[in-house]
Amino acid sequence: MQPNSALSPTDDISVTQLIYTLWRGKWIIALFMMIAGALGVYQAFERSTPLYTASAVVVLENQPNNIVDLETVASGVSGDQASINTEVEVIRSRNLISKLVDELDLMNDPEFNATLRDAPSFSIGTIRRWLSGSQPSQPNAETIRQNVITAVRRKIVVTNIRTSFVFQITATSERPGKSARLANTLVELYIQDQIDVKFEATEQATVWLANRVTELKSDLEAAETAISDFASNSNLVSPEILEGLGVQIKDLRERATNLRQTIAQLQSQTNFDVSSGYDLIATLTNDRTLLQLAEQISSGNENAKQTFEDRLRTIQARTQNEIRNAENQLVSINALIAQLEEQEQTQSTELVQLQQLEREAEAAREIYSYFLTRLGETRVQQGIQQADSRLLSPAIRPKAPSAPRKSFIVFISLILGGLLGSAFVILRETRNTSVRTADELEELSGISVLGQIPMIPARKRANVLKYLIEKPNSAAAEAIRNLRTSVLLSNIDKKPQIIMSTSSMPSEGKTTQSLALTQNISSLDQKVLLIEGDIRRRVFSQYFDIKPEHGILSVLSDKIALKDAVKRVDDLGADVLFGEIGSMNAADVFSSESFKSLLEEARKHYDTIIIDTPPLLVVPDARVIGQSVDAIIYTVRWDHTTKAQVRQGLKMFAQVNLKVTGLVLGQIDAAGMKKYGYGDTYGSYGAYGSKYYNN
Repeated sequence: MQPNSALSPTDDISVTQLIYTLWRGKWIIALFMMIAGALGVYQAFERSTPLYTASAVVVLENQPNNIVDLETVASGVSGDQASINTEVEVIRSRNLISKLVDELDLMNDPEFNATLRDAPSFSIGTIRRWLSGSQPSQPNAETIRQNVITAVRRKIVVTNIRTSFVFQITATSERPGKSARLANTLVELYIQDQIDVKFEATEQATVWLANRVTELKSDLEAAETAISDFASNSNLVSPEILEGLGVQIKDLRERATNLRQTIAQLQSQTNFDVSSGYDLIATLTNDRTLLQLAEQISSGNENAKQTFEDRLRTIQARTQNEIRNAENQLVSINALIAQLEEQEQTQSTELVQLQQLEREAEAAREIYSYFLTRLGETRVQQGIQQADSRLLSPAIRPKAPSAPRKSFIVFISLILGGLLGSAFVILRETRNTSVRTADELEELSGISVLGQIPMIPARKRANVLKYLIEKPNSAAAEAIRNLRTSVLLSNIDKKPQIIMSTSSMPSEGKTTQSLALTQNISSLDQKVLLIEGDIRRRVFSQYFDIKPEHGILSVLSDKIALKDAVKRVDDLGADVLFGEIGSMNAADVFSSESFKSLLEEARKHYDTIIIDTPPLLVVPDARVIGQSVDAIIYTVRWDHTTKAQVRQGLKMFAQVNLKVTGLVLGQIDAAGMKKYGYGDTYGSYGAYGSKYYNN
């Protein structure tokens, strides 16, 4: 199967098809490239303003050396990627660019201040204002300044060299010296800005620290005053005396305990009488006299009993006195203990308060001392700040412009022109829905293609038959013979006798094909009748210099017999029944019984009848005539008839139950076929085109 040339949206596009399509449009692509190249040359050499580029190199000191070994207020820049990206944006910041504008007086530079340039006499803005009827508004000073900053910012490019702390600051300008000044001045402002930021931070820190030190000094003095006042109003002598009170209380508590034990022991010595036994009492009292008397009583001395009892009463009276003395001492000691404990509790509470005041005063003293030290360090740092960056390589005056790159602009213009041209060619090809090959036509319709007829090189229609007679071996003649064979053999059981030729639209070659087919069949010694079915246009007169008095309408109205109405055409070798003007509608004429009777009569006198009908999509005549014929030939003009027209025409035949015998691809251009990538062939008889076309 030959490749499809049409690149429709629903077709698969192969590389070969694409190459063929682009090759066919090579002159269009070349034209686009020439136009784009000319525009590129004009832009590069006439319109573009030369631009000069200069670059300065700055290195970031991520570990700066301090002049004094003091903790700085404003720390340096770290070396991580986020900090590096931040510094890039700082350099391009509007604040820094604003300082650059003031430093170089760029507000008065027409390159950056558009209001200082002559306004173009023709622009899109002018057209808009003219259409709206509005007057151009004058920007205020702040707007102009912001526009200048934006314009300068666009001319500044800051890049970080990978895996380094080096920045390249590139400035572009219309003058070489200005570009170098822009880059170098921006570097100076950037470095000075770092110093200013640190100086401002140090100055602000100094003011804040001074105020804070004053506040802390007042707090310390208040804390010390509170300690002094508390000490004056307190009975607390010292923590050592408080500790002595604790020892004294402990001793008194031990004495009270001993007294209680003594009292208990003394009380036990008074809780017995003589009934308990003299020996036991003497033993418990441990009195020597009583022990001696108890021995005498045991020996039987009755007089000793009275003495023993008297001695016992004396001892008990003395013990009672000792008990009363001990109890009095215990009461005194307990009172003293209570007094000392109350004193200890009071002084302990005051001691805690005193310690809290002392801790607060000590904390205030330490904070005050720290801030006082930082204030001194910050004052020392004022005026000795160092920038975090330094100039590594200043920008130098460029010797040649960096833009426009004229050769590059022209080259890109040619490439863009080629791409636009290619896109135009492909778009045009995808929008072309015409038929170019028999295989494509068969795939579209599902009907066999009976013939492929090349374009007959005759300027006038009257010369068509002459050309076929004079060049019997031409590609056109061979194609007609192939069509004849295909039509006559389309029905093996019954050779078609009445053949109708039609097409979708006018000027598709069906009439020329009908004449050529008539001539070819008549050359087989067959009696052939050609009927002009297009009675509206009657184009047979353009092929024959014959003006008949009667035609098909005269026969149908029984004014004249068929044999008298036909005209013999020697170049055709056949009879022709011409059309003629009538008042009846053509579709009604061919729907009549008279027309059917005409065809029945023609069947009796002719071997083959060929009817040339009007276009199917224009008038209904072909569908009416098709009801009475044996074969229908549907002509499709090569690279002209659209697929939609073919589908619609076949659909209209199917709606009236008519089956198309075969299709004909007509008016094929041999040179066009080659242009579309099919070589020199356009079917089975392509060789005749290359060998005998001009014979």
